[in-house]
Amino acid sequence: MIKWLKKQLHGLTAPLDFMHARRELEWLENRLPTTEARFAIPFIFRGRGRFRSIRARQTVAELQELYRRVVEAKPCRVVEIGTARGGTLYLWAQAAADNATIVSVDLPGGPFGGGYEPCRKQLYMDFKKSDAQQMHLIRDDSHLHETFERVRKTLDGQQADLLFIDADHTYEGVKTDFIQYAPLVRPGGMIAMHDIKPSSDPDTQVERLWVQLKERIDVDEIVFPDVANKNRELGIGVITVPAGGIVDQQFD
Repeated sequence: MIKWLKKQLHGLTAPLDFMHARRELEWLENRLPTTEARFAIPFIFRGRGRFRSIRARQTVAELQELYRRVVEAKPCRVVEIGTARGGTLYLWAQAAADNATIVSVDLPGGPFGGGYEPCRKQLYMDFKKSDAQQMHLIRDDSHLHETFERVRKTLDGQQADLLFIDADHTYEGVKTDFIQYAPLVRPGGMIAMHDIKPSSDPDTQVERLWVQLKERIDVDEIVFPDVANKNRELGIGVITVPAGGIVDQQFD
C-alpha cells in the first residue's frame, strides 16, 4: 500500500519536478556558458524527485580528462552504451558539434545503473546544446541485434566519431557491446570504456576484456585515484581506431 501511494505521489509531482529540473539546467548553463565550464554541471545540478540528479558516476579527474579530449575532437556522431542518470550524455552533447547526432542506448531495469525512468527522457532531450543537434534515446538491451540495427540506421550510413561503453560490466556483456558497436566507429575515431581497472566486485569484469584489447590494439589509459572514495582507481580506457577500423575481433 505504501509503495502504491508513493508511486501515485511521484506521478502527481513529476511534471512539477521536471519543470524545476529544466529551470535548474537553464540557470546553470546561463552561468556556465563555455564548453569547458559546463563540465561541472552534472556534478552541481540539484533537482528533485525523479529528476534529483544527473551526476556522472565516473571519477571526476578521469572523466574531466576524457571530456577534454572529446571537446578537442568535437565529434559529429556519438554513440553511448549505458546512460543511467545522464551525466555523461550531457557532457557529450556539450562537447559535440552543433549539428551532431547523439545516440544513447540504456536498458530499462539494467543491473549496472541503467534503466532511467521514461519521464526523464524529455530532460535528456533538453541536453542538446543547439536545435541542430539530434538526440536519439533508445531504451532497450544493447546486446540485442535489433537494438544494434536501430543504432546503425540512426547513424544513417555514417560512422561514429565517439563510442562510450559503460553498461553491462560482466565480461560477456562488455565483450558483446564492444564486438557489436566498435566496428561502427570510423578510423581515427575514439572508443572509451569505463572501469578498466581491477575491481572487488565480482560482476565487474571489464578489466578482463581490456587486457585482451591491449594485446591487439594500441590503447591509452586515463587513471586517477578517486580521493573522495579511498583513492580507488576505476580507469577509463581509450582506443583510437586504427586505419583498418575495428573488425573481426576474437576473444576467449
